[in-house]
Amino acid sequence: MNTTEKYNQPIYAMMVAIGVCHLINDTMQSVVPAMFPLLVDSLGLTFTQLGLISFVLNMFASVLQPVVGFITDKKPMPYALPIGMISSFIGVAMLILAHSYWVILVAVLFLGLGSAIFHPEGSRVSYMAAGTKRGLAQSIYQVGGNSGQALAPLISAFILLPFGMKGASIVLALSAIGIAMLTKIAGWYKAQLEEEKLSKVKRQLISSLPPLTKKQVTMALALLLIIIFARSFYTTNMTSFYIFYLVEEYGLTIPVGQVFIFIFMACGVVGTFLGGPLSDRIGRKNVIVLSVVAPIPFCLVLPYVPLWLVPVLLIVIGTLLMISFSVMVVYAQELVPTKIGTMAGLTVGLSFGMGAIGAVATGKLMDLYGIAPTIIAVSCLSVLLLVAFFLPKDKAMNVAI
Repeated sequence: MNTTEKYNQPIYAMMVAIGVCHLINDTMQSVVPAMFPLLVDSLGLTFTQLGLISFVLNMFASVLQPVVGFITDKKPMPYALPIGMISSFIGVAMLILAHSYWVILVAVLFLGLGSAIFHPEGSRVSYMAAGTKRGLAQSIYQVGGNSGQALAPLISAFILLPFGMKGASIVLALSAIGIAMLTKIAGWYKAQLEEEKLSKVKRQLISSLPPLTKKQVTMALALLLIIIFARSFYTTNMTSFYIFYLVEEYGLTIPVGQVFIFIFMACGVVGTFLGGPLSDRIGRKNVIVLSVVAPIPFCLVLPYVPLWLVPVLLIVIGTLLMISFSVMVVYAQELVPTKIGTMAGLTVGLSFGMGAIGAVATGKLMDLYGIAPTIIAVSCLSVLLLVAFFLPKDKAMNVAI
């Protein structure tokens, strides 16, 4: 087997390993929104202050992710992976010990830094392990992250509420495992780079897109950013603030409401896994359009339905909306195949950034106008997702799942 053929062979063990590390990384981040009900009770924080906490976490991660990706596209840094998780470990430890609002902001800054370092290089490991199955590899990687985020409501309901901040100590044990795993993965990553250097054969990304002009690529990226903005704004509203709507409008307790949020996020994990392999079969754009257009009517009616219908709509919206999550990363990388880390950092990082802006805006609107009007207003943002129809058409990769 020559070097090029070897690079086309999927390495499933490494795909799963980096996916597990992504789960641990995002579980650490999910501790922050999971703490929101606790912070309201213990420190009397306003919705605006909660939004600012989410803003610091997500914006710091989003701004730095494309920067880290750009730097590592030029000079890959395998051992940045465990270093990023060490930063997140410090952030969680500070959160457990924090007794003031400002210490919490510093703690989430460390978490944001850790995420910014981890995600572009983690996505590169997924790309290196993918071979010809890029959609599947990115789905496994993103499923890990989304699974970690989906744990947030369960952490809140069954760990933080009964045991307080000290309950988050279990996340520190997970992060220690993650640091050890990432150290091993970094060794494999480094060996791959050395082998590539010695063989003088570059990995080549096989794109599903036709040749595009620079103007067409720029326009396609702009459309992707609009889609990510609307989707991230909406999902942050659901994961961080919809719990307060469930309590106010339906009279649910916080633990029961968190189970509803978990349903939404868990179905997002299922959607994320399905999206990548499906895009290998039927094309990236087709999956993106299906994902972001189909849930629009369900998003618009969700604030008005009776309680028994809420979990049904959460299942539909969560599954459909996240089918495109990993696909958008692959689509962006195929638009600019020489910037694997930069495109991963831009797309995933922008998700964090738009979520940060959404958190601040949602928190402020809730303080000014109330919970119900804000939830209704945010649901209307889903109409922006219709721009997906204007993305350049690609072809199916015809790769077996």
